[in-house]
Amino acid sequence: MKSYRKELWLHTARRREFINLTPQVEACLAESGIREGLCLVNAMHITSSVFVNDDESGLHQDFEVWLEKLAPEKPHAQYRHNGFEDNADAHLKRQIMGREVVAAITAGKLDFGPWEQIFYGEFDGKREKRVLVKIIGE
Repeated sequence: MKSYRKELWLHTARRREFINLTPQVEACLAESGIREGLCLVNAMHITSSVFVNDDESGLHQDFEVWLEKLAPEKPHAQYRHNGFEDNADAHLKRQIMGREVVAAITAGKLDFGPWEQIFYGEFDGKREKRVLVKIIGE
């Protein structure tokens, strides 16, 4: 069994963003040479997320509105976590959207449905963060 590991470094311009990671993960898969196995894509920060969904801008705006209703950023004083930081909402948003994706690899490709894409969700951005890609298989 082979194993491959790579860190993807991201720097978002805004506090909250959704970034399609699928092309970068596919490049990692090609680089790994693994044809059958599993691919883990993992957010390495507690205020960011990795998830699978459709790459449609209206849906991304819906996520933003929905998440803001569930865990509004302001007022910052509504959260006990916010003392030295102002990112309690980002921790909650990450919990909702998830930490990682595990995808099957079949014949050297991500084994996805027709609209599925891998996304990075940033909820406390404007600084460098990383995502782990770990691929195992034959």
